[in-house]
Amino acid sequence: MSERVPPSVAAVICTRGDRPELLREAVASIVEQDYPGPVEVMVVFDRAEPDESLAEPAGGRERPAGPERRVRVMRNDRAAGLPAGRNAGILATESELVGFCDDDDLWLPGKLAHQVAALRERPRALFASCGAETVYTDRTVTCLWGKPQIAHVDLLHSRIKEACADSFLVRREAFLGPLGLFAEDIPGGFGEDYEMLLRAARHSPVVYVPVVGVRVRVHGRTSHFTGDWATIATACEWLLAGYPEFSTERRGFARLAGQIGMAWGMFGMRRNALRWARRSFLASPLEIRSYVVAALALGLVSKPWVRRRLEAAGATS
Repeated sequence: MSERVPPSVAAVICTRGDRPELLREAVASIVEQDYPGPVEVMVVFDRAEPDESLAEPAGGRERPAGPERRVRVMRNDRAAGLPAGRNAGILATESELVGFCDDDDLWLPGKLAHQVAALRERPRALFASCGAETVYTDRTVTCLWGKPQIAHVDLLHSRIKEACADSFLVRREAFLGPLGLFAEDIPGGFGEDYEMLLRAARHSPVVYVPVVGVRVRVHGRTSHFTGDWATIATACEWLLAGYPEFSTERRGFARLAGQIGMAWGMFGMRRNALRWARRSFLASPLEIRSYVVAALALGLVSKPWVRRRLEAAGATS
């Protein structure tokens, strides 16, 4: 990355084409970044007909004068799903840096400028993140990590929601080299962003920029995985198998084991649920999910009660 020439940036947006107005706002938030280098938006349509009008010179909006801005639309030519769609976008661009944005979220002003500056200060770093604000129907919540970097052990302990996928900015050469692409074999693609953070921090700490750079717009929507208990359980089991380091971080292991137990319990597999709840409790008696799973299995609480508590906490399991 040259010290004088601003690096080129690609922003990959994966979409099923079912939120066209929000998608245009997401594209505009990237195109309008106050950043002196070239920016390319890769809109990847997953099993949907691409909207070619997004790539028109105005794209439905007035483009700012100044550095090069380009919007491209393409089909996901890999497997269906978010991990493969992101990979298709990464492989289709030649930009030096790659970021991501959900089709209903926004990049806030200054995101790129702050993150690129941070990566320039750390030339050996591969990966940067930043803070986010999540907009609910009745409130806005700001998430900021309190350290200048995210270490592997931090991620073993916690998912670190302060580093959402919209905030990622990564050297493209890292995806083609030491990190590899997003894992397409995670069951259902659940937790692929967390897995990428784990993999990145395994290589070197993730640079964290203490600014709110993205806006996640919830507006009452639920996660794509809400209620897909078997997928959540098998994906978390996949993570534990792929990252044996969790065995050295008892609270982190208890958290994931508790999620697995919760998901199997909600799916109706009582024996599996209790087995994972026991493993969670033995790793850390402080993990509350183990108690909830046991209560669910014994009929002391109902599935609707658990579902309401999960939704209130903004969790899937």
